Amino acid sequence: MNEKSSPDVAPWYRQTWAWFVLSPLILIFFVCGVLLTVAYKQADDVVIDNYYKKGRMINQRIEEDRVAKEAELGADLRFDMMSAEVLLELSATDASVLPETVMLHLDHPVEADFDTQIVLHNIAPGRYRADLDKPLAHRWYVRLMPKVNAENAGKFWRLVGEMNFADRDYVKLGSYE
Repeated sequence: MNEKSSPDVAPWYRQTWAWFVLSPLILIFFVCGVLLTVAYKQADDVVIDNYYKKGRMINQRIEEDRVAKEAELGADLRFDMMSAEVLLELSATDASVLPETVMLHLDHPVEADFDTQIVLHNIAPGRYRADLDKPLAHRWYVRLMPKVNAENAGKFWRLVGEMNFADRDYVKLGSYE
């Protein structure tokens, strides 16, 4: 009998041609995984899902601005980063619009995850104070409103402004004349 000796064949994963074919496919798989992860975690916050509901609230905002203008509300808002506190001086011709607590909304212009709400408590007539949870930097949209409760029903107002911590640590809002 004549036996032919067959050469030992290595498994497929030790063959050069297998890695030549599979390497681009594996690379594409990992790159797609990275791109999908980045796209999911870094999604834009610019588009509002319920734009119709937001549009209907314009009348309420106009009314809040009117109440603030009629009461000649003015605010001097200061941030002390050394002691990590917020100080607010609120003045109005009608003292009945000054609540016991004021809500300070700091809205980040780009990332909604950075938005912050701070509750300021009355420490003296027209003076309010709160502690900061974290240091603030860069640019923010500032909105002051009374905290909603049964005591101030019908006396809703708001003061809005913009602040850049790179330039200063205070902002004046309102001051209607």
